[in-house]
Amino acid sequence: MPVLEVGGSHVTAAVVSPATDGVEGLYRAGLDSKASAESIIGELCAAAKQLPLAKGLAVALPGPFDFAAGVAWYRLDKFAALYGHDLGRSLRERLGLDRVVFLNDAEAFTVGEWSVGELRGLDRCVGITIGTGIGSAFLDDGRAVRTGDSVPPGGELYKTSYDGRPIEDWISARAILRRYAEKLSDPLPPATGVKEIAEAARAGDAVAKSALVESFQVLSDALVPWLERFEATRVVLGGSIAGAFDVVAEVFPFPVSATADAEHSALIGAAEHYLRN
Repeated sequence: MPVLEVGGSHVTAAVVSPATDGVEGLYRAGLDSKASAESIIGELCAAAKQLPLAKGLAVALPGPFDFAAGVAWYRLDKFAALYGHDLGRSLRERLGLDRVVFLNDAEAFTVGEWSVGELRGLDRCVGITIGTGIGSAFLDDGRAVRTGDSVPPGGELYKTSYDGRPIEDWISARAILRRYAEKLSDPLPPATGVKEIAEAARAGDAVAKSALVESFQVLSDALVPWLERFEATRVVLGGSIAGAFDVVAEVFPFPVSATADAEHSALIGAAEHYLRN
């Protein structure tokens, strides 16, 4: 099953074997999400052409996006040039495909973790991806729950608030960098990211550790009521910031772990979604 996993700065292409969930022919390229629509679509097609395309393609990508219709609704910075664009139609026409199926990248990640990773075989579980923002998926026997009182609106935690502010103002790459800078009372050194803050915390920097712990404490506090309502038994963290999990594991009062396979989970989950639908 040919699959694309699209992020704000990359596109990964691979073939996932339905029988084994094995990932083969991995191809990863940079992607300029601030470029024109023509450029972005061209880069996606170039990645897809690295695969042995037959009749269909699964694509995991972030929202806001109408995943059923294949239409992009990005308003801000990343992928803004695609606003209102029928990406499904463009990919089908340019690649000569009969079918392109889209899936939220956080949901793809969580389904992949349920299939072969940290959530394997669990009845009710949750996946959270943390990077430039927060993605989430609440699974019941491997299928996403997006409606009802037991999950956030649409199953998406980023639509919720904490202490009167959007949750992403508390826990995201920009939120952690802002908190760390405020604690230092100095401009951050060039090229400082969450990875560098985590490395500093591991090396004994108390300020770096407190910035991370306080941010992840908000995530923990925000998740607890949803986990209780959903009756989730386990949470897995993914995304670039999940690499800091070892520094902040102490803040979580519920079973949680970081993914052991950040590269493949979303690819596997997207393929699984395609075959189900």
